[in-house]
Parts: sequence; structure tokens; C-alpha cells
Amino acid sequence: MADEDRSSKTEQPTGKRLSEAANKGNVARSAEIANFATLAGAAASLVFLAPWMMKRVTNLSVSFIGDAHLYPVDSEHIRLLMVHVMAEIGIIMAPLVILFTAVGLISNIAQVGWNPSWEKLDFKFDMLSLIAGIKRMFGPRALLDFVKGMFKIGMVGALFAFVLIPRMQDVDVMPSFTIDAMMQRISDITYVFILVSAALMLVIAVADFAWQKYDHISNLKMTKQEVKDEHKQSEGDPKVKQRIAQLRMERAQQRMMAAVAKADVVITNPTHFAVALSYDMDSMAAPKLVGKGMDDLAMRIREVADENNIPIVENPPLARAIYAVVEIDQEIPQKYYQAVAEVISYVFRLTGRLARRPGERLIAPKPDWSLDPEREKAREQDEDDRTVH
Repeated sequence: MADEDRSSKTEQPTGKRLSEAANKGNVARSAEIANFATLAGAAASLVFLAPWMMKRVTNLSVSFIGDAHLYPVDSEHIRLLMVHVMAEIGIIMAPLVILFTAVGLISNIAQVGWNPSWEKLDFKFDMLSLIAGIKRMFGPRALLDFVKGMFKIGMVGALFAFVLIPRMQDVDVMPSFTIDAMMQRISDITYVFILVSAALMLVIAVADFAWQKYDHISNLKMTKQEVKDEHKQSEGDPKVKQRIAQLRMERAQQRMMAAVAKADVVITNPTHFAVALSYDMDSMAAPKLVGKGMDDLAMRIREVADENNIPIVENPPLARAIYAVVEIDQEIPQKYYQAVAEVISYVFRLTGRLARRPGERLIAPKPDWSLDPEREKAREQDEDDRTVH
């Protein structure tokens, strides 16, 4: 059953799934990276700290070996001597402790970033389960870790045989060396061992980290249904989104109708298009479109205009042109200034906002069919065709 579940998980994990796993502390982390970093830190300590440490150890050893007869052996002096030795060892080891602590933190942060998670520390009763414990001890992951451990032991053994044994031929005569020479020889052997071991661990660490990343992604893979469910949760139910969009459209239409009720003129097609314009000579540089609609919405705009005694002017080419190129709350483009100005002037004289000249008869402006978007498009196409030919 588990194999069937795993085989059905064919989709790569989404960003949300990876983020949730990281928040729970479930990240791709390789212990071999930390091991390599430790060895690299040891190599660095040999280069930068070993001379100083060896000098302190040598001075401490010389004082005991060369001047052993000068130390009293009563309990009080032995206690003071032990305190001195422990303090000296603490001073010698402190840089190593700080170095390896920093290396451990950096190696983990480099793999997964700064991602503290407390869920790993939560106590869970299934941790006390004997069956679960046996599964962890003898499961595939435990077997893989055992194989990796045996491989590393074998590699270290081979390393010891082919690299270190030839350099340890003089170990049996080391007692005849001076203390300085003995310490230097031990330092050289340790230096070579750590450097070669670090190179070996780097290869193992890179391979293990690549495997951990692959295994981590494989365990987080999702089924097609899980991807759909997550998408639905994050993006929302399409029906709900459609309803929300409908409500937004209704509210936008309500706001538009409220603006239409305060418009100065409505220009119509006469039945298919309707645009409502507003213009204040004192505060506006050009008339502004406050509402537009087609078919049923155009009919509703005309009804609001009738209810609020707003003049309706029939001008099909101008209505279609404004509907096509102007958005709500935008000013009329300059190319339509002349045609719109004639309509606004007519309406203002009709409503008494502009004085009529003596004996003037009010006649609605004639439509300028050159403004019709369809005719303009056809004219541009005709010009393009002429240019080509």
C-alpha cells in the first residue's frame, strides 16, 4: 500500500509544501557536511593553532619531565598542580572548542539557512512505541546509514594503510627523539592524516548531500489531487472567485450609476452604446468620462439619465469612439475635443448654464462619422494596403 502511495506521488512538491516542511524542521541536511566541516576546521587549526598549541604543550611537558624532582608530592601541592594543569589545558583547548562550535553552526546554516524549528523538540508519545523504534532501527534509512558507516570505515582504513603507514616507520625510535622533535613528528603525521581525510570526506559529503536533497524531494512529492487541492486552497474555489468578481462588478456599476446621476450629458448610439460625461469649466481641463455601457448597461444609463433630467444626445460615431478608447474617470483625448465641445456647448445652452445668443435656435450637433472607430480602422487598413502595393 505504501509503495502504491509513493508511486502515485508523481508531482514535484510545491513551494508551500516545502515551506511547511521547513517550518517543521524537515529539511535536506547531510551529517557528512558537518563531518567534513569538522575535519576542515581541524586542518585549519593545525595550520593556525597547532604551532601555538604545541608550544604550550611542549612547555608544560618540559616542566614536568625536566623538573619533576622540584615538585612537592604532598596533597596540597598536588591539588594546586592539578588546578594549574587543568587551567593550562583549558586555555589550550578553548580556541578549538570555539572553532568547532562555529564550524558546526556554519555548516548547518549553509545547508538549510537560518531556520530554527521547535517542533523537533516536541515530545510525541509515538516515540515511546517499541514497534516504531524497531522500524527506525531496522528500516531502509537505518540500513543505508549502516552501509555508509561501513563504507567510511573501509575508506579510512585504506587511507591509513596507503598514506600513513609509510610515514610511521620511525615510530619505534621516537623515544630517542628530543621532545621538540617528537612533537614535530607527531604534528606532521597528524597534519597529513587530517588533510587527506578532509579530501576524502569532501567527496563523501558532496555525494551524501546530493542524495539527501534527492531523498527529501522524493519524500515530499505530491499526487495530482494534492496539487489540485492545494491550488484550490491557495487560489480559492473558482465558484467563490466568480461570485466575488460578480459582486465587485455590481459594486463598480453601482458607483458608476451614482456618478452618471450627476453627469452633464449622456451621448448614445442610440441603443447599443451610452457614455456619460461630466465637465466643470472652473476646475476641469477637459470633460471626463464618468460612465459607459453597452446594450443592457447602456439602457440602464439612459434610464438613470431620464430619472435625473440629464440631457441625452444621440451621436453614434462619438458614442462608439469614446466607449472604445476612454476608460471611466479618464479625460477625453484631445482628438475628440471639437466634437465633445459642440455637444457640451449645446447641452449647457439647453440647460441655461450658458447664455443663448438673441434669436438662436438650439440644434443638436451633427454626428461626425469620421470619428467612427470602425470607419477609422477601415481607413487605416486601406492606407496600409496602398502603402504595400
